[in-house]
Amino acid sequence: MSPHLKVTIGQYSDKGRKAINQDFHGTHTPSEPLLSSKGIAIALADGISSSEVSQVASKAAVTGFLNDYFDTSEAWTVKTSAQRVLVASNSWLYAQSRQGQYRYEADKGYVCTLSALVIKSTTAHIFHIGDGRVYRVQGNALEQLTEDHRLWVSQTESHLSRALGFSQHLDIDYHSLAIEKGDIFFLATDGVYEFADADFITRAIDKHKNNLDAAAKAIIDEAYAQGSDDNLSAQIVRIDDLPTQNADELYQHLTELPFPPLLEARMDFDGYKIIREVHVSSRSHVYLAVDKDTDTQVILKAPSIDLRSEPAYLERFLMEEWVGRRINSPYVVKSCEQTRKRNYLYIVSEFIAGQTLAQWMKDNPRPTIETVRSIVEQIAKGLGSFHRQEMLHQDLRPANIMIDNTGTVKIIDFGSTKVAGINEMAKPIDQEAILGTAQYSAPEYFLGESPTTRSDLFSLGVITYQMLTGKLPYGIKVSQARSRLAQSKLRYNSALAADREIPTWIDEVIKKAVQPNPQKRYQELSEFIFDLRQPNKAFLNKTRPPFLERNPLIFWKSVSFILATFVLILLLRLY
Repeated sequence: MSPHLKVTIGQYSDKGRKAINQDFHGTHTPSEPLLSSKGIAIALADGISSSEVSQVASKAAVTGFLNDYFDTSEAWTVKTSAQRVLVASNSWLYAQSRQGQYRYEADKGYVCTLSALVIKSTTAHIFHIGDGRVYRVQGNALEQLTEDHRLWVSQTESHLSRALGFSQHLDIDYHSLAIEKGDIFFLATDGVYEFADADFITRAIDKHKNNLDAAAKAIIDEAYAQGSDDNLSAQIVRIDDLPTQNADELYQHLTELPFPPLLEARMDFDGYKIIREVHVSSRSHVYLAVDKDTDTQVILKAPSIDLRSEPAYLERFLMEEWVGRRINSPYVVKSCEQTRKRNYLYIVSEFIAGQTLAQWMKDNPRPTIETVRSIVEQIAKGLGSFHRQEMLHQDLRPANIMIDNTGTVKIIDFGSTKVAGINEMAKPIDQEAILGTAQYSAPEYFLGESPTTRSDLFSLGVITYQMLTGKLPYGIKVSQARSRLAQSKLRYNSALAADREIPTWIDEVIKKAVQPNPQKRYQELSEFIFDLRQPNKAFLNKTRPPFLERNPLIFWKSVSFILATFVLILLLRLY
């Protein structure tokens, strides 16, 4: 089995010639599954000497970062998780200063610098505020990876231009870089790097490579000996192993559980009683079942045995349960918690008594605009819960939307969902470029571009159009347009061409939602929903488009008929 992420860390801190140590440092290496999903975190803070409470700020900043980062959603990227934690820490420190005696003297309040390193999969993520430094060791040299946030007033006088707790607004430097086995990172406060030179630091790390704590202490002792009059703190991080799973190994892990047999009504299976088959396709078998422990009806979904040799399919199948457990919304189907040992590969979710939106549209071919609004607003709320977790559904279509007997809408089927935090991990398994259904997929998918939340918005716009007209805004032409030029030639079929009383401004709202160019769409779901209910002045000023634009086919057929009739009359007069 290929190795997991493994690092060796050495660290040391000393008050030096000062009365107290205002620096604080720490690391956290979690066990699986957080080791893979969140990585390893290292943080170093330096309190400012003008403050008598900055050591409190340093400790709060480091401990808060190391604790709270690992409590953030596994679906979030490292950048999102760390920045949200740091912004929260900054707000708390700033509030402490404002509530104390130094509320008008920022340099005497709860203020500190912070440099943090998160190692996840094969990438190092660096977060930085202040004048601590993060280096990468390159032979006998140091490559500085951070920029000092210090404003120089003169050649000898300077002050911090950025720090945690300075103000309500926080600017965080962030960048990431690919790492390799054997890479070494060095974090230090200014009391160290201003007095210990690169040559000594690299030699100390090499000399004490089997005891990096000793290397950190040796570097601090050298800085002290060279006259450092500040607190001294240093951390050394060496990458010993990186995750390098190949597809075969991951496939073996995914299929540790056997595929279930074909299930039939009344069969007892793994603590469930099968009631009936709900849906069968080439990709999965879906059953209505009863959990015998709770006497609750559930949906049990088993993978297709024909696809057992496709790791990408199995990964998406298992991702569906992972996503369902992490989204808590009344408009998204919930995965059921597994309370007993599972003996086969399957997933269980709540049972929704109702019908799919696809069936609903067949039963309600001419819904009122208010009914359509209600359904679309609920779908948007469900989508919003995905987007807040940095997830894209990617396969929003009528067949993946349920309407229960109370009229509540729920999004189902997360097999195509893209999770930003998971995508940061090493991905040996190739995924299909387009996982959704072609008629509802945004045009950017067919260009191979990275999707955004506006891609899900396009799908919602298509569904809105379809509920009102029974058709698709571009027919089947979107999937055929595989270049920017071809997409620029796509022409929106106005919803006003349908035999329905649809306000012109609503047609303009939908048209904007399904623009081929994602930059021309609504940027947020909330904007689309608001305009769908409140007439946008820009759209109200537009007149109803001419019949030629609304329905060119019928227009030209009518023109042809009139011309043919006119010609026939002329011919009759000649004879």
